[in-house]
Amino acid sequence: MAKPIELGLVLEGEDAKRFWEDRKHPKVTKEQVEMFKEARRIYKTNFKD
Repeated sequence: MAKPIELGLVLEGEDAKRFWEDRKHPKVTKEQVEMFKEARRIYKTNFKD
């Protein structure tokens, strides 16, 4: 039987604070926003209910 994977990463101090801040307020680039808009347009064009 396979052994479970043990996680070994532990963030502390400033690293932990920065991680949670990034999770609460993710930052995206203009290129990413445009990519999502294009993906939404493609979806709506090809997968109508």
